[in-house]
Amino acid sequence: MDSLTQIILGAAVGEAVLGKKVGNKAMLYGAIAGTIPDLDIISSYFTDTVTALDIHRGFTHSIVFSLIFGPLCGWLVSRYERYKDFKGWAWLFFFAFVTHPILDAHTTWGTQLFWPLDERLAFKTIFVIDPLYTLPFLVFLILAMLQHRTSNKRRVYNTTGLIVSSAYLLLTFFLKWMAFTKFESALEEQHITYNQIDTRPSPLTILWSANIETEDAYLLGNYSFFDTQPIAFVSYKKNHELLGDLVKNEKVQRMIAISKGWYTLIEKDDKLLYNDLRFGLLSLEEGSQKFVFQYEIVSDDKGNVQFVEQEKNQRDGKKLLSDLWTRLKGN
Repeated sequence: MDSLTQIILGAAVGEAVLGKKVGNKAMLYGAIAGTIPDLDIISSYFTDTVTALDIHRGFTHSIVFSLIFGPLCGWLVSRYERYKDFKGWAWLFFFAFVTHPILDAHTTWGTQLFWPLDERLAFKTIFVIDPLYTLPFLVFLILAMLQHRTSNKRRVYNTTGLIVSSAYLLLTFFLKWMAFTKFESALEEQHITYNQIDTRPSPLTILWSANIETEDAYLLGNYSFFDTQPIAFVSYKKNHELLGDLVKNEKVQRMIAISKGWYTLIEKDDKLLYNDLRFGLLSLEEGSQKFVFQYEIVSDDKGNVQFVEQEKNQRDGKKLLSDLWTRLKGN
């Protein structure tokens, strides 16, 4: 999830653990702890693209990380804060750390919650930015913050925020099931034979997208709960054969594993481009080949391979949000 949402979640968890004892300091330390797991993004400045993708939401988003660094951070804070209870601070950091990846596990990218097991948990039920989750949570957190630390209202507001946000997360599973059944029915009605379906949400979990694998292509489709017309699917050739001997390269194999096999290849302007389908397109215009995550595969005579992410600009992001908003309102 986005940084603001993780800060709010961390602050609410901190309040639930130590708010009655230390007041708003519990929210402050919880908010700080809620951002720490995402520091793994620093790895992108020191490693190649594939390794950075491997690391992202790995160790720092695991139960192991929470078990190690929760007590460590708790001990450090208890050394200089007036409130000296190591156990209380350790629990605050542990729960703020562990709830961060649990929330991220609901997004498309997912997390390696059970690291060192090489398995990424991704429910794909909520978009990385979702105002319906974040804004009510923020309102209740602010209301709690304005109360005295011993006030019953403070606990009620904070607990309500945690319950409302958690209830929304549960609702997204039902919404995902509803969308999945719509895609499944559309494929059956259109007599499309397929191997597997992968669904993911857009903002507000009203608009959903699906990747459908067929024998030699992937079909991409969108469905809004406000739709009145049948779902339309756009076909994208896999073109996996364009890899040639590169398919044997270790880094290429790792990238395919990261993408869970959901990828296409295109040749454009003398470049071989790798498209990760899990996050969709930057434009909803039919036939668009601009994917959210697109990489140029660069290789040399020595067999060294690099994946170079293609640049995106603010205009791309604004165009995508505009397209999603328009499509959300129905076809």
